[in-house]
Amino acid sequence: MDRYRIYRQAMLGSLMAGALLLAAPRCFSQSNMASVQMPAALKAAEAGIDPEKIRAHVRFLADDLLEGRGTGTRGGDIAARYIATQFALDGLKPGGDNGTYLQHINFVGINTIGDKTTFDLVPDRDASISTPMPLRYADDYVTTNQTHTPVAEIDAPIVFVGYGIDAPEYKWNDFAGVDVRGKVLLVIVSEPPSQDANFFKGPALTYYGRWTYKFEEAARLGAVGVLIIHRTDLASYGWDVVRSSNTGEKTYLEDDPNAKLKAASWIQLDVARKLFAAAGKNLDDEIVAAGKRGFQPFELPVRLKAHIASQVRHFQSSNVVGILPGTDKGKDQAVMYTAHYDHLGTDPGLPGDKIYNGAADNGTGCGILLELARAWSSSKVRPPHSIIFASVTAEEQGLLGSEYLGMHPPVPAAQITLDLNYDMLLPIGVPLEVLVTGAERTTFYPAVEKTARQFDLKIVPDPFPQAGSYYRSDHFSLSRVGIPAFSIDPGVLYQGHDRQWGIDQSKDYNEHHYHQPSDEYHASMDFDGDAKMARFGFTLGWEASSAPKLIQWKPGDEFAAARKASEKTMPQ
Repeated sequence: MDRYRIYRQAMLGSLMAGALLLAAPRCFSQSNMASVQMPAALKAAEAGIDPEKIRAHVRFLADDLLEGRGTGTRGGDIAARYIATQFALDGLKPGGDNGTYLQHINFVGINTIGDKTTFDLVPDRDASISTPMPLRYADDYVTTNQTHTPVAEIDAPIVFVGYGIDAPEYKWNDFAGVDVRGKVLLVIVSEPPSQDANFFKGPALTYYGRWTYKFEEAARLGAVGVLIIHRTDLASYGWDVVRSSNTGEKTYLEDDPNAKLKAASWIQLDVARKLFAAAGKNLDDEIVAAGKRGFQPFELPVRLKAHIASQVRHFQSSNVVGILPGTDKGKDQAVMYTAHYDHLGTDPGLPGDKIYNGAADNGTGCGILLELARAWSSSKVRPPHSIIFASVTAEEQGLLGSEYLGMHPPVPAAQITLDLNYDMLLPIGVPLEVLVTGAERTTFYPAVEKTARQFDLKIVPDPFPQAGSYYRSDHFSLSRVGIPAFSIDPGVLYQGHDRQWGIDQSKDYNEHHYHQPSDEYHASMDFDGDAKMARFGFTLGWEASSAPKLIQWKPGDEFAAARKASEKTMPQ
């Protein structure tokens, strides 16, 4: 759940300021998303979703025996085997490798050795500085060698490319007129400022503003390294978050096509100021200029000379995939449910409790997924199309398990009509609000609105779109390959309580239990709300499976092209 931390903190701040507005209701269009009545047997299966069964799964997955379910650890493997066993008991068809439920993934762990790594800014002839400027690891910069080698050497010019974005749909290209092959790119965090919904979606962050995009695009263009300029107001988080997220082991897919940089790096704002000063320029002025049309990239009179030493670890972990086949023998229209089972493992250096049990994050999502699998498979009436259940690994390492699942889905991505994701639903009662951020970008949204009303749930909007919350959980990995996807997440208004109570509960979890050993199972937990969210997702799954045609992204959405591309690869 690491990708949602900033989003949840922002949500609390917005709510406490009274900024959260209820989404305006819209009419449900029968012509666009008509579906048949859910059969009585499936209604009974949905009604039978049991909060105590969700509790039992969470209690086991959060037990000390599983040692925090770290990716590639004994405890993580036990969790995967447990989930696979549940799928087998439900009678699901294996959707993993070689007739099993396990989809094996090869990973590489890269840990930069800070005291053996050097980062020097070396002046060229026209620089205002005369001697090399050594940078301090963790204080001035952080870096990771994505090429998976123990040592990487860099001696390359630095090119400022503004926000480092090539977005044809917005007629924006920060790389125009410059060859960046073999060079180090200096880029600004986030994306050009906008209040125009037709230009980088206004104040809402698009994927172009995410640091992952900047690294990926630089690698595609042949750069050897990237230096992202961190500025707290643009990033929505401080340097402490950058440092803590990048000074431990970073995990990559062994065959990751996007990870090619020798130095995927961040630098402090003050370091960037010195870089621009060396060229006789002012950083603040250049950031403003980079956010306007007409920006031209330029090479700085400073080179990066770096020696990057890393510990490299190869290991394996698995997604767990089960399939309930549908009755339609024609072209499939599968619905997928996802939830990550991994957490942070153990930390021997901690005093006292050393196990990150991850009861809420994400034992709850797994418990819901497993209960959905049981409910769907318990009915004597099958859905018209396949229902896929995927519990993924390595979410805490950067959505890697779901990324692999997106690249290797159990059925072609073009035949998956929808992914519904569950990630960290606090077991504190019955919610009266739901967040389905991203659903409004799909043709399925009228069905989501109708179903929310059936469940006495008011849809609430993303309270802090600048944080780019949509890109921080596993549904995003499926979106990238074109599958319409979103997470189901409760708001802060709960049955029997006022809004402030929900705010206080979430605030307490974020401040005292999120990514802490204290995120443990307690008998006092109330799973009635998690069961309600499961039933809501069950009905949405039926609506998607029984719809007359595949769900699509709305025209012009950033994922619409990927959807069309996947459909073109399907035999007619």
